[in-house]
Amino acid sequence: MQSTDGEQVRRGDTFFRQTRQLTADVAGIDAAATLLLRGECVAFPTETVYGLGADATNGHAVAGVYTAKGRPSFNPLIAHVADISMAERLVTMNAQARVLAEKFWPGPLTLVLPRIGEISDLVTAGLDTLAVRVPAHPVAQAILRAMDRPVAAPSANPSGRISPTSAAHVTDGLDGRIAAVLDGGDCAVGLESTILGWDGDTPVLLRPGGLAVEEIEAALARPVTLHQGSDITAPGQLTSHYAPQGALRLNVTDPAEGELLLRFADGPSEWSLSPTGDLTEAAANLFSLLRRADATAPRIAVAPIPMHGLGSAINDRLQRAAAPRD
Repeated sequence: MQSTDGEQVRRGDTFFRQTRQLTADVAGIDAAATLLLRGECVAFPTETVYGLGADATNGHAVAGVYTAKGRPSFNPLIAHVADISMAERLVTMNAQARVLAEKFWPGPLTLVLPRIGEISDLVTAGLDTLAVRVPAHPVAQAILRAMDRPVAAPSANPSGRISPTSAAHVTDGLDGRIAAVLDGGDCAVGLESTILGWDGDTPVLLRPGGLAVEEIEAALARPVTLHQGSDITAPGQLTSHYAPQGALRLNVTDPAEGELLLRFADGPSEWSLSPTGDLTEAAANLFSLLRRADATAPRIAVAPIPMHGLGSAINDRLQRAAAPRD
């Protein structure tokens, strides 16, 4: 089948000749929303990373996300919504969730709550809970408001590989596999969202991310426990994830011969996550620097990163990136 501008479009396992490049202006946002409502997959910017979006109420569209990424179907997706009221059409909020939503949405926080609304079972991977988030990026907000429906959107990269923080990163991994990429510039946060769920009345950290757990604990005035066990209850919990092509070694102070060292807090360097030790800056630079290092050297070493604040999320991504692959 051909689109109106002559581009080949995906149906089943047939892919695009070339992914459309859209500018994040009124026309580009309208085109992206139209494609999504037609059941196509479109990558768009959020403040965390670029997401690969599909209409979350359309099972065929959501299946296209899994196919394009090569993502296992047991790994659930996050449903992105425009605001709290749209979230309440999909999930049942408890009192703690409402406190967090009112304080941190829009923003890099995903809440896993009992599902109630109409949504494809592929989004939840068959679970009775749904991961839901209100993104802060104005382009993501414009798309969601134009559609007035939830958009399922994991990171816009081949499954298990380094997450994209620019439109060019998306094209590198998914060109010809998705309908379009909406270019909204580089992502400000640079790490996926923090994911929080509940065990009864106890808040549980399912994945560290762009919102520090200390801020969540302060808002709730209670500690957050860590997810235990190997069961997949939320996106981003696979042991091996965010991986470069080459070998990755962590907590390195003395790199071996042939290793490229990603530095932290030791002064200016083109390979520094943050010359001054700023964890926010390090989080924003992590994936883009990993990509550049992976294209430069066969082996990458990373200096020690503190475990407080966003350092917990940075270390989580690095540990998954360095994990043995099947």
